[in-house]
Amino acid sequence: MAEQVVAVRKNGDGDIVELKLSSGQVVDYKQAQQMAKNKEIEHVNVFIGKDHEEHLRSDADGDPTNNLDQLPTF
Repeated sequence: MAEQVVAVRKNGDGDIVELKLSSGQVVDYKQAQQMAKNKEIEHVNVFIGKDHEEHLRSDADGDPTNNLDQLPTF
């Protein structure tokens, strides 16, 4: 079964730099991107932003409360 993101850690600029998974494992942003591509994390995907870089985001489900930016911090 795939992991789920349960909390995030942000840097001083408010950017997500680490994600805490349902197993308790903490992964950095790049590792989480690779895990999302491998379908190892549920409900997130990788997209190419306007800056032409890869970014993580929650799957669109109409519920803003489960967006990565809205998750608890750790």
